[in-house]
Amino acid sequence: MTPPKNPMPREIAPGLFWLGDCLEQITGGKVYHTYNAAYLLVGTDACAMVETGHPKDFPLISRQLDGLLPGLPPLKYLFVTHQETPHSGGLGRVMHKYPDVQLVGDMCDYALAFPQFAHRMVPLKGGDEIDLGGRALRLVEPVIRDLRTTWWGFDTGANVLFPADGFAYSHYHEDGHCGLCAEEAISLDIPEVSAVFADRALFWTKFTNMNLYIDRLQWLLDTLDVRAIGPTHGLPILDPAATVPRIKAGLLYGSAVAEMGPDAGGLAPMA
Repeated sequence: MTPPKNPMPREIAPGLFWLGDCLEQITGGKVYHTYNAAYLLVGTDACAMVETGHPKDFPLISRQLDGLLPGLPPLKYLFVTHQETPHSGGLGRVMHKYPDVQLVGDMCDYALAFPQFAHRMVPLKGGDEIDLGGRALRLVEPVIRDLRTTWWGFDTGANVLFPADGFAYSHYHEDGHCGLCAEEAISLDIPEVSAVFADRALFWTKFTNMNLYIDRLQWLLDTLDVRAIGPTHGLPILDPAATVPRIKAGLLYGSAVAEMGPDAGGLAPMA
């Protein structure tokens, strides 16, 4: 019997809501679920949306916002980590539905796709912040990225990192992981699913020394005193000290084996 999905949206830190739905993928004969998540960050003066979700998810995310926003400060900002479709696929519809929202971050090419919204695009770079009242959304170094234009986000209120593709991994729908945080998904083999995702989406990790990236990632986590992580494609991480080492193990393993792809039986099991 297929287990039901755990309800979304979910508040994973005070004033921070996890939005979206799973996307089913098949790799090596296995069915994996993954997220193309969006987040709603609530300040005392304004709300900000981080990512837009996959295009297929916009009707659901729109309903989730309809349920959350009444009674909250107005949604004024949309930050998209980069232009890839699973992150920005709902951009036009968010900007159309909320005419007072400003798009912030790296603005490369957005005006070409959405010239009607060009006057609402505000370019930001690393270190810049948006004040939401009581907390700010800061752009920080994207240690692991798949586009030149990527920026990561950081919530200064609850010390939550939004790392785009940096902590990407699937989960097992059959084990009831949908809607759980990483530490609640007891049966999830995070190193394995992290390695599989890197094999499919971050092929460049096989042609570089990933230990350098792992060291820089830990430096960023320590510098910002990160207490939770809201990845776009993985389950939210509420205990970085326990879970991040498992992500690192997956990235290092995925970088050490030959690329297999979705039709070649997947990666060999980790030793």
